[in-house]
Amino acid sequence: MNILKIIVIAFILSTNAIASAAENLPEFSFSDTDGQIHSISEWKGKTLVINFWATWCQPCLKEIPEFIQLQTQYTKENVQFIGIAIDELPAVTRYKTTTPINYPVLISSEWDGFNLAQQLGNSANTVPYTVVVNSAGAIIYRHAGAVKKEDLLAIFALK
Repeated sequence: MNILKIIVIAFILSTNAIASAAENLPEFSFSDTDGQIHSISEWKGKTLVINFWATWCQPCLKEIPEFIQLQTQYTKENVQFIGIAIDELPAVTRYKTTTPINYPVLISSEWDGFNLAQQLGNSANTVPYTVVVNSAGAIIYRHAGAVKKEDLLAIFALK
């Protein structure tokens, strides 16, 4: 393990970004931009990166290209990104025409999306909000605000 990776892992651990007590991901379902309903259990057994975002949120939009790249890079390692848009379907559909997202994007109402994010530790009700769930279904990382690629890479190294 190189020194940069060790420093990043130490930083993450020191900032309490790693979930201190492993909590399990609750069951939930939302529809995608085509109206097909997806249950989170579809991706059971994978490391999940669940990102709550909105088209009106500039930090959210800044993260998405990195998520696209990481999804491509880590697909073979059983990592699955899932976007949960707390937004209106037409806005998300328009955004997806200009940014070809290579991972599932689910649509939630503001109420349902923020309620789920709150259950997952988002006490500030902010977007972006990212949760990483290990292959056993335990939440191992939470982050309010834009998550750094280096932090996710450090989490992937730990999984």
